Amino acid sequence: MVDLYPPTSPYDSGFLDTGDGNRIYYEQLGNPEGKPALNVHGGPGSGAARRPTRAWDPERYRVIRFDQRNCGRSTPHASDPAADMALNTTHHLIEDMERLREHLGIERWLLNGASWGSTLALAYAQQHPERVTEMVVTAVTTTRRAEIDWLYRGAGRFYPEAWDRFRDGVPENERDGDLLTAYARLMENPDRTVREKAAADWLAWEDAVIADEPNGVPGMYGDREADARIAFVRICAHYFSNGAWLEEDQLLRDAHKLAGIPAVLLHGRHDMGGPVQTAWELAKVWPDARLQIFEDSGHAGSDAMQHAARAAIEEFKNR
Repeated sequence: MVDLYPPTSPYDSGFLDTGDGNRIYYEQLGNPEGKPALNVHGGPGSGAARRPTRAWDPERYRVIRFDQRNCGRSTPHASDPAADMALNTTHHLIEDMERLREHLGIERWLLNGASWGSTLALAYAQQHPERVTEMVVTAVTTTRRAEIDWLYRGAGRFYPEAWDRFRDGVPENERDGDLLTAYARLMENPDRTVREKAAADWLAWEDAVIADEPNGVPGMYGDREADARIAFVRICAHYFSNGAWLEEDQLLRDAHKLAGIPAVLLHGRHDMGGPVQTAWELAKVWPDARLQIFEDSGHAGSDAMQHAARAAIEEFKNR
């Protein structure tokens, strides 16, 4: 872990009412008069970090963290089968981010996202480029169906035993079809034992993909409490079976909308779940972005990648 500053805990927290029955948890850290920066968590469905931050200069930054719909401390929680997932799409999340910006009286902010958080940050920035000052993006994804298919099918060429177990987690008559839709259906089952079993099978696959990376973290996905496991997989299956409600190649096609937004893109050479090709393609069509590829890193990152992320945050704090 690369720590630059003493631990900084939230000075403010609350819930944002979206008007459709959802309440989005948010918190603020650092200097209320500082440069606004929004952390966009991954997953989808991981929830925001709960530990104090040590990456952001507490004198210069006003850091905002939030839990995306139906996860973390936001309500209703996706572990509750009554939570309406039809109200949780990429478009809803972009609207939540804009609603939060307005609620907090922020004109423009830096965006920091990793993995799914990079997709959501990119989608937001392309829709509201006038609201974004800079971006720091780690483990770059655009959640194209091609990327989703690689993670949940193509990578099985390297881990056939684990992928067979993942495939066998759905009913036999669906194993040669759309596995993600099958898992999404299982995660809507009213029987909690069915949902728990499907979540365990899904997370075992996610953990297998990351396990052999440089600096891979055992149980990185599966090591969470029961309700969080169910919520994470329910949200992931919901998003990925629907292509995140994005047109194929949309975020690459519309990268021109990011013109004038300085960015640092950070990606591990050995990211098995999200190959570096996507980061490379994005950097080619976004002249204001600087791509750094790390030979000692996969999806879980490394000290070198963390150093680079901290350096980018330091670089941008005085702009």
